[in-house]
Amino acid sequence: MGSDSEIIGRIRQGDKQEFEKLFRSSYVSLVRYAKTLIRDHDASEEIVQELFFRLWQDRLNLRIESSLNGYLFRSVHNRALHYIEHQKVVNRHAGEVAAAADISSEPVTEAIYYHELQARVARVLERLPERSRKIFRMSRFEGLKYNEIAEKLAVSLKTVEADMGKALKEFRKALAE
Repeated sequence: MGSDSEIIGRIRQGDKQEFEKLFRSSYVSLVRYAKTLIRDHDASEEIVQELFFRLWQDRLNLRIESSLNGYLFRSVHNRALHYIEHQKVVNRHAGEVAAAADISSEPVTEAIYYHELQARVARVLERLPERSRKIFRMSRFEGLKYNEIAEKLAVSLKTVEADMGKALKEFRKALAE
């Protein structure tokens, strides 16, 4: 392998072999690191795979100021923290819903429908672009107002409104099915 800047340059130019070498040499250690943070092997693999997918997808805009290895581990760290936060929100939301509607007294078909709906919501959330996903969560799960979200994310109010509109459109489309 060459220097970090040479590797990044080759990947930016679309060198699949260089990218694959980086993936193969880093994958196991990145999954292990993610697993120390979230204690879930499958989710750890997903985090690392998603990182490499995004890395390849956004390779033309790739700007790594630190070492390549440091960048990969920091990215896994951030994604693992995001995953943990997401799990907290999902668990809290599930607890609130269970407390509001005693699921155990509902017919089995309604419980199945509830879980299917919850799975659909999770799938739509995962398909959203990261900023739209974050804005939707902040609005719907954390109860923040659009202007508070704009301030926290350092984006304009119009950006928040547009991203929220996109997210809601995706939800309407998915839930209409």
